[in-house]
Amino acid sequence: MTLGDVGRVCLFSAISGTITLDGKPVANARLVRTGDRDGPKVDETVTDANGHFAFPAMFERTITKFLPQEFVASQQIIVHYAGRQYEMWSSIKRNSSENTESKGKPLIVSCELNSEEKTIVVDRVPIHSLCIWDVEPDAPINWDEL
Repeated sequence: MTLGDVGRVCLFSAISGTITLDGKPVANARLVRTGDRDGPKVDETVTDANGHFAFPAMFERTITKFLPQEFVASQQIIVHYAGRQYEMWSSIKRNSSENTESKGKPLIVSCELNSEEKTIVVDRVPIHSLCIWDVEPDAPINWDEL
């Protein structure tokens, strides 16, 4: 850890990927990403001609990192395209480290706007998304065996 990392927490890991609609790349879609732990932080990007987008990791500094409390940050990505809004990603980040949404791997997604929203549980955190990515979801809980 360097001096520049003191108090730094990751609200949303770097995320990149491709947006499609009916299997075809979506060009010029506007993506709005929000990370919120102690007030919203918002950034935006636009897909290229191949439907590709990329966001860098979203960080903030806080002294509360050193206090005995649980880290919780809400995450959301909304896609604006052809007069419609699609909720591409919605979750709660419960670990201040990078890439916890993908168990340490880079977060590279493929998102089909006309797909049904899926809920994928990663390290006991549900992620509601139109996307798929390289992550091994948690095994389902069998409540009858508890």
